[in-house]
Amino acid sequence: MSLPVRLGLFYSAIFIGVGAGSPYMPLWFAERGLSGAQIGLILSLPMIARVITAPLLAVWADSFRLRRTALIFMSLAVAVAYALMALPLGFVGWTVVWFAASSAFATIPPLTDVIALKRSRRDGFNFGWPRGLGSVAFMVANVGMGAILTWGSPDLVLVWITAGVALTALGARLLLPADPVHEGDQIASTSGRFAGIGELLRDPAFMTAALAAGMIQSAHAFYYGFSTLAWKDQGIPAGMTGILWAVGVGVEVGFMWFLEPWRRRIGPRTLLMIGGVAAIIRWTAMAFSPPLWLLFPLQALHALSYAAVFFASLQLAERLSSPRNASAAQTISSALSGGVLMGLATLASGPLFDRFGAHGYLLMSAMAATGVVAALRLYGVRKLDPA
Repeated sequence: MSLPVRLGLFYSAIFIGVGAGSPYMPLWFAERGLSGAQIGLILSLPMIARVITAPLLAVWADSFRLRRTALIFMSLAVAVAYALMALPLGFVGWTVVWFAASSAFATIPPLTDVIALKRSRRDGFNFGWPRGLGSVAFMVANVGMGAILTWGSPDLVLVWITAGVALTALGARLLLPADPVHEGDQIASTSGRFAGIGELLRDPAFMTAALAAGMIQSAHAFYYGFSTLAWKDQGIPAGMTGILWAVGVGVEVGFMWFLEPWRRRIGPRTLLMIGGVAAIIRWTAMAFSPPLWLLFPLQALHALSYAAVFFASLQLAERLSSPRNASAAQTISSALSGGVLMGLATLASGPLFDRFGAHGYLLMSAMAATGVVAALRLYGVRKLDPA
């Protein structure tokens, strides 16, 4: 089996669980009597803390000889934590266990990206192909779990995501290459690994790139949390909402699979700018409750507002880091975009929707605009100039 196929299957193992857990775990919590505020707190705490937990986990992951070893251990630990969720732990207990599980699981994709990016560059295949398979698995899980819940209990969501992460642990051992963490197969000291993180945090170019991408990515928070409710208020049926979401993910997959030459040609800085401008257009239009026919092209902008920015952030983190802090670079970048910034934006989105409805998207437009302004500063960074 070729390496791109193996990597694609591993990404699928990761996202087959995410596709079920992200939309449907709130149902599991609600069935156990938790309020909306309690559910929001449980879900947002790991995201907000990720700016601390992700670098710490990256340092720990780099203590092993092989990159896949940490992924095996983290996946097994998350599977155990998900199984513990089935116990009657109550709000506090579930919060603690979910925090540990979510923090560890969120580190798995960026550490996998480190492996896939390095191999795609060395072996000459399109990184977007295996990563796109993960997005396909996400869609399959979303639709499949939704169908199951029409007749089954929300307990099946917990069963699904536990089985999914157990499959991830197995896949890490059987599908991922035995790539060493450090050149020369030498394990860096703990102080050396923390020093690598310090270099990144003190690097204005890296932090500018991470914050720019993070602001644009976290501007999706209102969409992820409240687009369904906003469309419902607009009179759009639930079935059409599912189709609109599928359009967004579908164009994301197409972007990953078919636009590799264009992505390479324009470079990560321009890719980030294009994605940011697309996000401004998308969220500004969404704020004024456009008619259904216009929602389809706006959803197609997901290829730029999300996928383009995602690829740009991966490439920027890779170019602005060294081999000894490559894992930390990807996890810090991911922690900002899908962590603290996303968590804060998610917390703000609830009151915004309650008071302003769809007009809450305008804050997302402002966040994306801030990211674009930050991205402009990257054009003065020589390390990012074409060779």
